[in-house]
Amino acid sequence: MGEKLILTVSPHFTGKRTTQNIMLDVILALAPAVIVSVILFGLRAIAVYASTVISAVVFEYAFDRITKKENTIKDLSAIITGLLLAMNLPVTIPLWQAVVGTFFAIVIVKCLFGGLGKNFANPAIVGRIVMLLAFTSAMSAAPSFLGSVDAVSSATPLAVINSGDIRSLSLMKLFLGQCSGALGETCAAALLLGGLYLIIRDVISWHTPVTFIATVYLGSLIVTGSPYEALLCILSGGLFLGAIFMATDYVTTPTTKWGQVVFGIGCGLLTFIIRFWGSYPEGVSFSILLMNILTPFIDKWTRKKPFGGIAA
Repeated sequence: MGEKLILTVSPHFTGKRTTQNIMLDVILALAPAVIVSVILFGLRAIAVYASTVISAVVFEYAFDRITKKENTIKDLSAIITGLLLAMNLPVTIPLWQAVVGTFFAIVIVKCLFGGLGKNFANPAIVGRIVMLLAFTSAMSAAPSFLGSVDAVSSATPLAVINSGDIRSLSLMKLFLGQCSGALGETCAAALLLGGLYLIIRDVISWHTPVTFIATVYLGSLIVTGSPYEALLCILSGGLFLGAIFMATDYVTTPTTKWGQVVFGIGCGLLTFIIRFWGSYPEGVSFSILLMNILTPFIDKWTRKKPFGGIAA
């Protein structure tokens, strides 16, 4: 016989996209928000970004060398983790605390669980939560942007909304990032621009971000009874950052379209509940972490049964 039957395991079809160029697309999508944060909060923002990105790469490289594993820093995922963690931090954060948070994100959550593709939760999310619990005072700081009257500190938009005094808030200012908060969460315009780029590049789908944001909006509308105040709620805090860049992580979120919808709704409900009735004003990180844990079950419930297969 001139032809031989070749048996191989799946996948049988592969594309030209690699982990590295997907991560590069994410870096490019984050760039507008990073640039805007430096403009709004000053040069110290660069120091925060540098501390998390450099330490993320160093920690992953060192872990690979110590455990004698293949060097994985070339896939750029450590840079993404460093950027996302920094974007969840106030510009005033002590740099050593940022490095501690990066250690938990890279070494504890990512590397010890087997590296990229095996972590149970988004590393940057866990790093932020660890810092929020360990360094509550520093993480609760709300530095204002440079052009504000009070350039030192002021209440975050979510804190203002919870206080009931929304007259000082402006939809346009929130949309453009002219408010207090973490580095990467304030400018919704820059985050939306990055999200559209990722959708156009087919890096992410719209299902999770849209359902996540829409669920928070509807929940806020039901509680407040005001469409304007509900818009303030979705433009405040880290909702856009979390919905677009963290709740769409390939590893820790569902792979099916319906699974992504369920995931987005679950994140939205948890965020809405924590914001209005929890002890923390911001619930995005906690909601994504909790839904990350449920991802295997969501995938199982929403996956299609193979043709001719038997239901589990």
